Amino acid sequence: MEKRKYFIVLIILIGLFFLLTPNVFPENSQIKNLSEIASQSEIVIIFNSGGWGDTPLEKAKDFAPIIQGIQQTLNNWGMKSIVIPYQRTKNGFLGRITGAKEFFLSFRDEANELANKINLFLKENPQKRVIITGLSNGGAFAEKTMEKISDKVKDRVYSIEAGVPFWKKKIYSENILRLDNFGQDPLAKGELRVLFSTLIKTPFRWLLAKVKKENLSLSQAIHIPGHDYSWQSPKLRFKIISFLEQKFINQ
Repeated sequence: MEKRKYFIVLIILIGLFFLLTPNVFPENSQIKNLSEIASQSEIVIIFNSGGWGDTPLEKAKDFAPIIQGIQQTLNNWGMKSIVIPYQRTKNGFLGRITGAKEFFLSFRDEANELANKINLFLKENPQKRVIITGLSNGGAFAEKTMEKISDKVKDRVYSIEAGVPFWKKKIYSENILRLDNFGQDPLAKGELRVLFSTLIKTPFRWLLAKVKKENLSLSQAIHIPGHDYSWQSPKLRFKIISFLEQKFINQ
């Protein structure tokens, strides 16, 4: 009985620490200076990586080729675009705690902040448009941000989301393209057996990488079959280009 009391107290203390720890958010100076940075571009592409959301664009081998493909497609149509990375989690212990809180709160504060910046930017720049992109957790963040976009500018904001986890709330919008690898992504479809198997294998994959002296983080070791998205896939590429064509050429 005493052990149970100690355990309950410990859980309560951990919960209080989690809730009361001050939030530490990344600066995202490019987002703050959006009007200045995007002055020569018609379209702003906001990039969100998966995981913690702190992977630089140049290192995001899982999603960067799609971002580059989107930008190249727009450029081929004579539309100037710029890619602005958005970092969701700051490095360090407090940054990770804040990132975890935002994840469990469905990115409530960060999505609201980004949406406000986009709303102001489009209000001041009525000729410009924004595409919010995201992979996995980044896709869920993009979805939440779309929910917060003002009705006054929402016709100029689009979202391309890949592999959004199945438990995340989704909104209806003709300006959102959700990719799930044509029903083959277990994380997007909620195939619990596959996800559980991946969870079991992840620590062993991470430890094996350490033994081999490979630079593999724990989040990178979480490899879910079907959760990979490639611009080299003709079907996927066609779906994205068709969405862009519908929204930017045929309107």
